[in-house]
Amino acid sequence: MNRDTAYERIEALHANIRQVFVGHGRVVDHLLVGLLAGGHVLIQDVPGVGKTTLARALAKSIDCDFKRVQFTPDLLPSDVIGVSIYDQEKREFRFIPGPIFANVVLADEINRTPPRTQSALLECMSEGQVSVDGETRVLQVPFMVLATMNPVEYHGTYELPESQMDRFLLRLEIGYPDAEGERRIFRDQRNAHPLDELSATVSGADVVAFQSLTRETKVDPSLEEYVIALVAATREHPEILLGASPRATLALFRAAQARALLDRRDYVIPDDIKEMAIPVLAHRLGSRAATGVESTGGVLRELLAQTPVPA
Repeated sequence: MNRDTAYERIEALHANIRQVFVGHGRVVDHLLVGLLAGGHVLIQDVPGVGKTTLARALAKSIDCDFKRVQFTPDLLPSDVIGVSIYDQEKREFRFIPGPIFANVVLADEINRTPPRTQSALLECMSEGQVSVDGETRVLQVPFMVLATMNPVEYHGTYELPESQMDRFLLRLEIGYPDAEGERRIFRDQRNAHPLDELSATVSGADVVAFQSLTRETKVDPSLEEYVIALVAATREHPEILLGASPRATLALFRAAQARALLDRRDYVIPDDIKEMAIPVLAHRLGSRAATGVESTGGVLRELLAQTPVPA
Protein backbone atom coordinates (compact mmCIF):
# COMPACT_ATOMS: atom_id res chain seq x y z
CA MET A 1 0.00 0.00 0.00
CA ASN A 2 1.38 3.43 -0.91
CA ARG A 3 1.33 6.28 1.56
CA ASP A 4 -1.31 8.40 -0.18
CA THR A 5 -3.77 5.49 -0.07
CA ALA A 6 -2.89 4.86 3.58
CA TYR A 7 -3.45 8.52 4.46
CA GLU A 8 -6.92 8.48 2.88
CA ARG A 9 -7.97 5.24 4.59
CA ILE A 10 -6.68 6.37 7.99
CA GLU A 11 -8.65 9.61 7.67
CA ALA A 12 -11.76 7.58 6.77
CA LEU A 13 -11.18 5.41 9.85
CA HIS A 14 -10.84 8.51 12.02
CA ALA A 15 -14.06 10.01 10.61
CA ASN A 16 -15.93 6.73 11.11
CA ILE A 17 -15.06 6.60 14.81
CA ARG A 18 -16.05 10.25 15.20
CA GLN A 19 -19.55 9.37 13.98
CA VAL A 20 -20.28 7.72 17.32
CA PHE A 21 -17.65 9.03 19.74
CA VAL A 22 -18.45 12.45 21.18
CA GLY A 23 -15.28 13.86 22.64
CA HIS A 24 -12.06 15.62 21.76
CA GLY A 25 -10.60 14.61 18.40
CA ARG A 26 -7.18 14.33 20.06
CA VAL A 27 -8.46 11.26 21.95
CA VAL A 28 -9.27 9.51 18.66
CA ASP A 29 -5.87 10.59 17.30
CA HIS A 30 -4.07 8.92 20.18
CA LEU A 31 -6.21 5.79 19.97
CA LEU A 32 -5.21 5.48 16.31
CA VAL A 33 -1.57 6.10 17.26
CA GLY A 34 -1.84 2.96 19.39
CA LEU A 35 -3.30 1.01 16.48
CA LEU A 36 -0.76 2.25 13.90
CA ALA A 37 2.16 1.58 16.25
CA GLY A 38 0.95 -1.96 16.92
CA GLY A 39 0.53 -1.29 20.64
CA HIS A 40 -2.08 -1.66 23.36
CA VAL A 41 -4.06 1.19 24.91
CA LEU A 42 -5.31 1.82 28.45
CA ILE A 43 -8.34 4.12 28.61
CA GLN A 44 -8.55 5.45 32.16
CA ASP A 45 -11.33 7.82 33.18
CA VAL A 46 -14.46 8.19 35.27
CA PRO A 47 -17.60 6.13 34.46
CA GLY A 48 -19.93 7.18 31.67
CA VAL A 49 -17.64 9.33 29.51
CA GLY A 50 -17.47 6.88 26.59
CA LYS A 51 -14.51 4.57 27.30
CA THR A 52 -16.29 1.43 26.10
CA THR A 53 -17.97 3.28 23.22
CA LEU A 54 -14.57 4.49 21.98
CA ALA A 55 -13.10 0.98 22.14
CA ARG A 56 -16.08 -0.63 20.41
CA ALA A 57 -16.14 2.08 17.73
CA LEU A 58 -12.55 1.26 16.79
CA ALA A 59 -13.26 -2.47 16.80
CA LYS A 60 -16.31 -2.07 14.54
CA SER A 61 -14.45 0.29 12.20
CA ILE A 62 -11.86 -2.32 11.27
CA ASP A 63 -13.13 -5.52 9.70
CA CYS A 64 -11.57 -7.79 12.32
CA ASP A 65 -12.57 -10.28 14.97
CA PHE A 66 -13.61 -8.52 18.18
CA LYS A 67 -14.12 -9.92 21.68
CA ARG A 68 -15.12 -8.20 24.92
CA VAL A 69 -14.17 -9.52 28.34
CA GLN A 70 -15.82 -8.10 31.46
CA PHE A 71 -13.13 -8.40 34.11
CA THR A 72 -14.54 -9.46 37.48
CA PRO A 73 -13.04 -10.70 40.78
CA ASP A 74 -13.92 -14.33 39.96
CA LEU A 75 -12.47 -14.29 36.42
CA LEU A 76 -9.84 -17.03 35.89
CA PRO A 77 -6.84 -16.98 33.51
CA SER A 78 -8.47 -19.81 31.53
CA ASP A 79 -11.51 -17.58 30.99
CA VAL A 80 -9.22 -15.23 29.06
CA ILE A 81 -6.68 -17.42 27.25
CA GLY A 82 -8.66 -20.66 26.91
CA VAL A 83 -8.55 -24.17 28.32
CA SER A 84 -7.83 -27.74 27.22
CA ILE A 85 -10.66 -30.25 27.74
CA TYR A 86 -10.67 -34.00 27.26
CA ASP A 87 -12.63 -35.23 24.24
CA GLN A 88 -14.21 -38.54 25.23
CA GLU A 89 -14.90 -39.64 21.66
CA LYS A 90 -11.44 -38.87 20.25
CA ARG A 91 -9.69 -39.73 23.54
CA GLU A 92 -7.49 -36.68 23.40
CA PHE A 93 -7.30 -33.18 24.82
CA ARG A 94 -8.81 -30.41 22.72
CA PHE A 95 -7.99 -26.72 23.17
CA ILE A 96 -10.91 -24.30 23.43
CA PRO A 97 -9.59 -20.80 22.60
CA GLY A 98 -10.48 -17.95 24.94
CA PRO A 99 -11.52 -14.44 23.91
CA ILE A 100 -7.85 -13.38 23.70
CA PHE A 101 -7.79 -15.11 20.30
CA ALA A 102 -9.25 -12.10 18.50
CA ASN A 103 -7.80 -9.12 16.66
CA VAL A 104 -9.22 -6.53 19.03
CA VAL A 105 -9.85 -7.48 22.66
CA LEU A 106 -11.71 -5.12 24.97
CA ALA A 107 -10.66 -5.76 28.57
CA ASP A 108 -13.41 -3.87 30.37
CA GLU A 109 -12.55 -2.70 33.92
CA ILE A 110 -9.26 -4.57 33.90
CA ASN A 111 -8.46 -3.57 37.49
CA ARG A 112 -11.44 -5.52 38.85
CA THR A 113 -9.74 -8.89 38.38
CA PRO A 114 -7.00 -10.37 40.61
CA PRO A 115 -3.29 -10.14 39.68
CA ARG A 116 -3.21 -13.80 38.65
CA THR A 117 -5.71 -13.17 35.85
CA GLN A 118 -4.12 -9.84 34.94
CA SER A 119 -0.77 -11.62 34.52
CA ALA A 120 -2.33 -13.98 31.97
CA LEU A 121 -2.35 -11.01 29.60
CA LEU A 122 1.38 -10.29 29.92
CA GLU A 123 2.65 -12.87 27.41
CA CYS A 124 -0.24 -12.08 25.05
CA MET A 125 0.45 -8.34 25.04
CA SER A 126 4.23 -8.56 24.97
CA GLU A 127 4.84 -11.43 22.54
CA GLY A 128 1.56 -11.96 20.69
CA GLN A 129 1.32 -15.57 21.80
CA VAL A 130 -0.16 -17.80 24.49
CA SER A 131 1.45 -20.78 26.24
CA VAL A 132 -1.06 -23.38 27.43
CA ASP A 133 -0.18 -26.89 28.62
CA GLY A 134 3.35 -26.57 27.28
CA GLU A 135 2.24 -25.55 23.79
CA THR A 136 2.69 -22.09 22.31
CA ARG A 137 -0.15 -20.69 20.21
CA VAL A 138 0.34 -17.56 18.13
CA LEU A 139 -2.38 -14.92 18.27
CA GLN A 140 -4.02 -13.32 15.24
CA VAL A 141 -2.48 -10.35 13.45
CA PRO A 142 -3.24 -7.52 13.96
CA PHE A 143 -3.67 -7.91 17.71
CA MET A 144 -4.62 -5.10 20.07
CA VAL A 145 -5.81 -4.97 23.68
CA LEU A 146 -7.99 -2.02 24.65
CA ALA A 147 -8.39 -1.90 28.42
CA THR A 148 -10.65 0.39 30.41
CA MET A 149 -10.14 1.36 34.03
CA ASN A 150 -12.00 3.56 36.52
CA PRO A 151 -9.46 5.74 38.39
CA VAL A 152 -11.76 6.91 41.19
CA GLU A 153 -13.48 3.74 42.43
CA TYR A 154 -11.15 1.54 44.47
CA HIS A 155 -13.51 -0.81 46.34
CA GLY A 156 -13.15 -4.31 44.89
CA THR A 157 -10.32 -3.34 42.54
CA TYR A 158 -6.69 -4.44 42.20
CA GLU A 159 -3.85 -2.11 41.31
CA LEU A 160 -2.18 -2.93 38.00
CA PRO A 161 1.48 -3.86 38.60
CA GLU A 162 4.26 -1.91 36.89
CA SER A 163 4.99 -4.82 34.55
CA GLN A 164 1.38 -4.74 33.33
CA MET A 165 1.31 -0.96 32.89
CA ASP A 166 4.54 -1.11 30.91
CA ARG A 167 2.82 -3.30 28.29
CA PHE A 168 0.41 -0.52 27.36
CA LEU A 169 1.86 1.68 24.64
CA LEU A 170 -0.11 4.65 25.89
CA ARG A 171 -2.73 5.73 28.36
CA LEU A 172 -5.72 7.93 27.43
CA GLU A 173 -8.08 10.16 29.35
CA ILE A 174 -11.35 11.21 27.70
CA GLY A 175 -12.76 13.92 29.96
CA TYR A 176 -16.27 15.32 30.03
CA PRO A 177 -17.92 16.55 26.81
CA ASP A 178 -18.89 20.19 26.42
CA ALA A 179 -22.52 21.31 26.34
CA GLU A 180 -22.86 20.83 22.59
CA GLY A 181 -21.35 17.36 22.90
CA GLU A 182 -23.92 16.35 25.50
CA ARG A 183 -26.72 17.64 23.27
CA ARG A 184 -25.36 15.50 20.45
CA ILE A 185 -25.26 12.43 22.71
CA PHE A 186 -28.90 12.99 23.61
CA ARG A 187 -29.94 13.43 19.99
CA ASP A 188 -27.90 10.51 18.64
CA GLN A 189 -29.07 8.05 21.29
CA ARG A 190 -32.69 9.12 21.53
CA ASN A 191 -33.98 5.97 19.82
CA ALA A 192 -30.94 3.71 19.35
CA HIS A 193 -27.20 3.70 19.83
CA PRO A 194 -25.29 4.83 16.69
CA LEU A 195 -22.81 1.99 17.27
CA ASP A 196 -25.51 -0.40 16.04
CA GLU A 197 -25.31 1.15 12.57
CA LEU A 198 -21.54 1.60 12.39
CA SER A 199 -19.80 -0.34 9.62
CA ALA A 200 -16.16 -1.16 8.92
CA THR A 201 -14.07 1.20 6.79
CA VAL A 202 -10.73 -0.67 6.71
CA SER A 203 -9.67 -4.32 6.84
CA GLY A 204 -7.22 -6.22 8.99
CA ALA A 205 -4.83 -6.33 6.05
CA ASP A 206 -5.05 -2.53 5.83
CA VAL A 207 -4.10 -2.25 9.52
CA VAL A 208 -1.07 -4.49 9.00
CA ALA A 209 -0.03 -2.28 6.06
CA PHE A 210 -0.48 0.87 8.18
CA GLN A 211 1.75 -0.63 10.87
CA SER A 212 4.42 -1.47 8.30
CA LEU A 213 4.37 2.14 7.02
CA THR A 214 4.65 3.38 10.61
CA ARG A 215 7.89 1.45 11.14
CA GLU A 216 9.25 2.90 7.88
CA THR A 217 8.62 6.50 8.96
CA LYS A 218 11.98 8.27 9.17
CA VAL A 219 13.43 9.47 12.48
CA ASP A 220 16.41 11.81 12.26
CA PRO A 221 19.39 10.77 14.46
CA SER A 222 19.10 14.07 16.35
CA LEU A 223 15.53 13.14 17.33
CA GLU A 224 16.71 9.71 18.45
CA GLU A 225 19.12 11.46 20.81
CA TYR A 226 16.29 13.74 21.96
CA VAL A 227 14.10 10.78 22.93
CA ILE A 228 16.98 9.04 24.68
CA ALA A 229 17.82 12.22 26.63
CA LEU A 230 14.19 12.71 27.64
CA VAL A 231 13.83 9.12 28.86
CA ALA A 232 17.18 9.26 30.69
CA ALA A 233 16.03 12.40 32.50
CA THR A 234 13.09 10.47 34.01
CA ARG A 235 15.57 8.11 35.68
CA GLU A 236 17.41 10.97 37.39
CA HIS A 237 14.55 13.22 38.55
CA PRO A 238 14.27 13.34 42.36
CA GLU A 239 10.46 12.96 42.32
CA ILE A 240 10.57 9.80 40.20
CA LEU A 241 11.05 6.51 42.02
CA LEU A 242 10.94 4.33 38.90
CA GLY A 243 12.20 5.80 35.62
CA ALA A 244 11.16 4.85 32.09
CA SER A 245 12.43 1.52 30.80
CA PRO A 246 14.09 0.79 27.42
CA ARG A 247 10.68 -0.56 26.36
CA ALA A 248 9.31 2.92 27.06
CA THR A 249 12.02 4.44 24.84
CA LEU A 250 10.99 2.22 21.94
CA ALA A 251 7.32 2.93 22.63
CA LEU A 252 7.92 6.68 22.35
CA PHE A 253 9.77 6.16 19.05
CA ARG A 254 6.88 4.10 17.68
CA ALA A 255 4.21 6.51 18.90
CA ALA A 256 6.02 9.47 17.33
CA GLN A 257 6.26 7.59 14.03
CA ALA A 258 2.53 6.81 14.17
CA ARG A 259 1.71 10.44 14.99
CA ALA A 260 3.67 11.50 11.89
CA LEU A 261 1.78 9.00 9.70
CA LEU A 262 -1.51 10.28 11.11
CA ASP A 263 -0.45 13.79 10.03
CA ARG A 264 0.37 12.63 6.48
CA ARG A 265 4.15 12.76 6.92
CA ASP A 266 6.87 10.18 6.28
CA TYR A 267 9.20 11.74 8.84
CA VAL A 268 9.02 12.58 12.55
CA ILE A 269 9.28 16.14 13.88
CA PRO A 270 9.98 17.23 17.50
CA ASP A 271 6.30 18.08 18.07
CA ASP A 272 5.37 14.41 17.48
CA ILE A 273 7.64 13.37 20.35
CA LYS A 274 6.50 16.19 22.62
CA GLU A 275 2.82 15.41 22.03
CA MET A 276 3.20 11.68 22.72
CA ALA A 277 5.62 11.90 25.67
CA ILE A 278 2.99 12.16 28.42
CA PRO A 279 0.49 9.58 27.04
CA VAL A 280 3.35 7.11 26.48
CA LEU A 281 5.51 7.70 29.56
CA ALA A 282 3.38 9.02 32.46
CA HIS A 283 1.74 5.70 33.39
CA ARG A 284 5.09 3.86 33.29
CA LEU A 285 6.83 6.04 35.87
CA GLY A 286 6.78 5.41 39.59
CA SER A 287 6.19 8.60 41.55
CA ARG A 288 7.28 9.33 45.10
CA ALA A 289 4.10 11.43 45.51
CA ALA A 290 0.68 10.02 46.29
CA THR A 291 -0.89 11.62 43.20
CA GLY A 292 0.63 9.00 40.91
CA VAL A 293 0.07 9.67 37.21
CA GLU A 294 -0.84 13.31 37.85
CA SER A 295 2.53 13.81 39.51
CA THR A 296 4.48 12.04 36.76
CA GLY A 297 2.63 14.08 34.15
CA GLY A 298 3.81 17.25 35.86
CA VAL A 299 7.38 15.97 35.96
CA LEU A 300 7.27 15.14 32.26
CA ARG A 301 6.02 18.63 31.40
CA GLU A 302 8.96 19.98 33.38
CA LEU A 303 11.43 17.71 31.58
CA LEU A 304 9.96 18.59 28.18
CA ALA A 305 10.56 22.27 28.97
CA GLN A 306 14.13 21.62 30.13
CA THR A 307 15.37 19.13 27.50
CA PRO A 308 16.89 20.93 24.48
CA VAL A 309 14.94 20.32 21.29
CA PRO A 310 16.97 19.61 18.12
CA ALA A 311 16.85 22.37 15.53
